[in-house]
Amino acid sequence: MENSQVTANEEEVSSKILTVPNVISFIRMLLVPVFFILLTNGQRIPALVVYAVSASTDFLDGQIARRCHCVSRLGQLLDPSVDTLLMVSGVVGTWLYCGLPTWVLIVVFAREVFVLSGGFWLLHVKHIRIPVVYPGKVATALLFFGMCLLFLNEAGLWFVYFGVILQLAVTVYYVYKGVLALKTCD
Repeated sequence: MENSQVTANEEEVSSKILTVPNVISFIRMLLVPVFFILLTNGQRIPALVVYAVSASTDFLDGQIARRCHCVSRLGQLLDPSVDTLLMVSGVVGTWLYCGLPTWVLIVVFAREVFVLSGGFWLLHVKHIRIPVVYPGKVATALLFFGMCLLFLNEAGLWFVYFGVILQLAVTVYYVYKGVLALKTCD
């Protein structure tokens, strides 16, 4: 699709690199090592603050991109990659330092690898983009919130469990939509 052709449900995508949403995503990416440095130095509360800021701004870059009409190709790749990096780093951090069950680490990591690699293949080999759905955003928010509570030694495990269950359901939906899209493009 050319940049000049935009349907009602699609946003025009630019090739710009230096956009406000991309800068926000890049800053979020830079906060991940800061989070780990703080966490490994026993500074759980500062680590939590850094993680919470990065996680809570997850919606910000996408909202700005859509509302200001500055959706970019880089942003379409950077935002979900940073979200995945943040999710995996949070799960690893809570597993190492906050007692997150190992099975949650494995399920979340496997799901992230599956969705990211499957989405990459669909996009770059078949030129199919499966749009993110609202329940997926809710699942991510539940996981982020649950992990933040675990850093405070609170009962965040239930939020994590609900987030994992919802993430798995959304993954089934994405697979279904991907299969449908592959059938229509053949």
